[in-house]
Amino acid sequence: MLGLGHDVVDVPSFAEQLNEPGSRMRGLFSMREIWQTAQRAQIKHDEEAVHLAARWAGKEAFLKAWCAAISRHAGNNGTVEYPYTLDDFPWVRIEILDDSHGVPHVVLSPEVQRRMLQSLGLHSDERHPACDICISLSHDGSIASAVVTLEF
Repeated sequence: MLGLGHDVVDVPSFAEQLNEPGSRMRGLFSMREIWQTAQRAQIKHDEEAVHLAARWAGKEAFLKAWCAAISRHAGNNGTVEYPYTLDDFPWVRIEILDDSHGVPHVVLSPEVQRRMLQSLGLHSDERHPACDICISLSHDGSIASAVVTLEF
């Protein structure tokens, strides 16, 4: 394992931020994430906010797993260089999308994928990915949660 990340989101607080006038929160999700969330909420007969909160927890958990992996990769020299800051982190280019069976996956834009591999000193080709990203999302009542692992 290269890195592990976990995040928990309070759904009512998240929904409040999401619906606040002038909020940019919805803009941190891709159109595909918004579309899938609307579809899931319709099928489950619940609010979009709970599903977006779980995806947000997934994005945060991915960030934490990546940071943990970078820190581990730095080793004993103590020099840690992150490819992004919190101000320029590409939230919309890190998607939490369901496959055709409803299983969530982390989908990175090519640029983010390249920078992640570079930051970890890894190389891959199309047949042999250098890093697997595993994600689990959950929500119960007012809490949404996600766990992400980065693995060889």
